[in-house]
Amino acid sequence: MVNPSLPPATVSAGDSLHLLRFTGALYCRADLTAPWGVAFPEIERCSMLSVVISGRCVLEIGDERHTLEAGSAALITRGVPYRLLSSPDVPTTGLFDLPSERIGETYDRVRFGGAGERTQIAHAAMIADDPLTARLVAELPDLIRVDASPDSESDAFGMVLRLLASEAQALDPGGEAVMTRLADVLVIHVLRQWLRTSDEASTRWLAALRDPHVGHVLSRMHAEPERHWTLAELARQADMSRSAFAERFAVLLGVPPMRYLAGWRLHQAHTALTTTAEPVASIARRVGYRSESAFGRAFKRHHGASPGAVRRSGRARPDSRWSAADC
Repeated sequence: MVNPSLPPATVSAGDSLHLLRFTGALYCRADLTAPWGVAFPEIERCSMLSVVISGRCVLEIGDERHTLEAGSAALITRGVPYRLLSSPDVPTTGLFDLPSERIGETYDRVRFGGAGERTQIAHAAMIADDPLTARLVAELPDLIRVDASPDSESDAFGMVLRLLASEAQALDPGGEAVMTRLADVLVIHVLRQWLRTSDEASTRWLAALRDPHVGHVLSRMHAEPERHWTLAELARQADMSRSAFAERFAVLLGVPPMRYLAGWRLHQAHTALTTTAEPVASIARRVGYRSESAFGRAFKRHHGASPGAVRRSGRARPDSRWSAADC
């Protein structure tokens, strides 16, 4: 039996967002005066967030053209090339050819353009190295755009945006740290609004995240891979019978629940082996294996190499994205 009092699907999708991790971030405040145009090149595995703090600009990506007003944000999810311009058809300068001033280790300031109307934009460049984050990014469209609107979610977005604008203007001590954290919060807001409203978020893995029963179970699996999960316990978390839960999970994700869990654990282990010096035995326990030998056998079956061999190679898989097909 399904409990109709469970929270709506969007809560399940939102529950998973707190697990997102971006690394290798760079942040920039750009003061631009018309006419100006900036061409952003393709940057593999890099997500770019552009937030218009004041003024307006034109975004061109593929065959699409969008006008971004103050309070708008655009998330370019997979490093595809795009252009930002003061108006359509103005000449562009490559991103890495712009004059910039290094303010901190991860924060630059750019001043560029002519003598016309001023636009101020905050940029954040983030790499999704974490498997779950990369998995979510792989499901997203190339562009997610959020504009100001009167609902409560946008009110929160606007509050964070105003804080970001204030820090960008003042550049007080500690401002770099504040701006980087605010940019991370804005990414979560952009993704949350898209998950809640987009028809595209109702397909594939994202549909499972949005499902009020399977989505809740996925968030628990992702957060607690070390827990001794059984099919009965997972079904209880979903508030469904074992057979109904197993069928619903397989329809949404294409694999049975326990196979999905095993794939997630072993991908987490692969990431830990190639990015940390944590002992193999500790990694095995952290991803839910009670003995190192059982972990080693499962890992080799799944990845085609032993944990020790993967650690000695020191290399992650060429494509670090993880999906149900890896299970």
